[in-house]
Amino acid sequence: MKAVTTTQVSKAGTNGHPVASEALPAAVRPAIPVGAASDLLIVDCDIHFTPDPKAIERRLPQPWRSRWESGSRGAGGSGYWNPNGVIRRDTRLPDGRYIDTDPHAMAEHHLDRNGITYGMLNLASFTFAVTPESDWGAAIASATNDTIIEDWLPVDPRYRVSMLVSPVDPVLAAKEIRRVGRTPGVVQVLMPSATPMALGRRFFDPIYEAASELGLPVAVHPGFEGVGVSLQATAVGQPGSYLEWHTSLSGTFQAHLVSLLAEGTFQRHPDLKFVLVEGGVAWLPTLLWRLDKNWRALRMTAPWLDRPPSEIAADHVRLTTQPIEESPNPDHVRQIMRMFPAERMAMFSSDFPHWDGDTPDFTAASFPPEVRRQVMGLTACDLYHLDPMVTVRAPVPAPVSITGKSASAVSTDAPRGGYE
Repeated sequence: MKAVTTTQVSKAGTNGHPVASEALPAAVRPAIPVGAASDLLIVDCDIHFTPDPKAIERRLPQPWRSRWESGSRGAGGSGYWNPNGVIRRDTRLPDGRYIDTDPHAMAEHHLDRNGITYGMLNLASFTFAVTPESDWGAAIASATNDTIIEDWLPVDPRYRVSMLVSPVDPVLAAKEIRRVGRTPGVVQVLMPSATPMALGRRFFDPIYEAASELGLPVAVHPGFEGVGVSLQATAVGQPGSYLEWHTSLSGTFQAHLVSLLAEGTFQRHPDLKFVLVEGGVAWLPTLLWRLDKNWRALRMTAPWLDRPPSEIAADHVRLTTQPIEESPNPDHVRQIMRMFPAERMAMFSSDFPHWDGDTPDFTAASFPPEVRRQVMGLTACDLYHLDPMVTVRAPVPAPVSITGKSASAVSTDAPRGGYE
């Protein structure tokens, strides 16, 4: 979290659980205004959770259930090493649970503590969505969606969820969107930014058509670039370390955004909204400046564009804030946030409980005061049709098993986090 004075570096233990840490001197950061977000409605657009793999298994039909039971989960991972671990070490509770594995603990230790009015639950692991075996990936997506909707969504009225699809077979993805996309509390379609081609291609139109039909934004999230059927992680090949890979992820988002705009996705689907989750923000204005300039000279190559791409982006594209760019001079970041309509396009996200997450106060202080209310909550309320004046009732009490531990804690073989 950004407001602490030391950085916790975790060592990964069994099943990826962090087991030890040491305090290292933190990078010098400017002081955060106390209570920068204390009087704001907060919608967290990126909270990561780990559903119980046994619960997913129970919802898989044969032969997929036997395959899942054997340990097969999809395309595998990138193999990069993050010395911090993906999940923050301080999210292990005294009773042994991890906050991201239990919906009651997540509500108490993240939503309550950070004053969050609504929280978007996004799965972090997309191995199923980059496997070339499209029927297998679609089966996992369906079983996982049912687990999220039945086991997590009812626990707290502040939860909203992103339903999952694999972009490998857009026809199967569209079928899944129509199957569960009308469920109350499901407010978004989520797929990985690791895809076999740029997202503006007409190949993906069945996904966009189904999402538009149901009034659901489509979101992409990083984590498995260079794995399975996805494109290589950067335009110049595979990075040589987690440092390179993690830093270069914004390049994938920029390429996807240019494709979506230049190939006329929003002309073909005028009701579509698109959300770029966890790809950074500060690169946006300069990319749009370049695209607008080139469009003026090269508009014959994209005759469907009848106005500058930056205007289309402002109407159709949203970006979540984490990982917000950090400068030794915080005024530099705030100046950049004034270079595009941040009040329309940026939405707060914490990335909790991942190692590089941002707190509400830290993020609010990164934006000019005049746009903070929109960025921290109001823009998300408008996009996801959330009531900004809601009074949230008390969460559902956690069920208790005969061992005295939460009955909703996941089994010990749960995969931990992703690769972001």
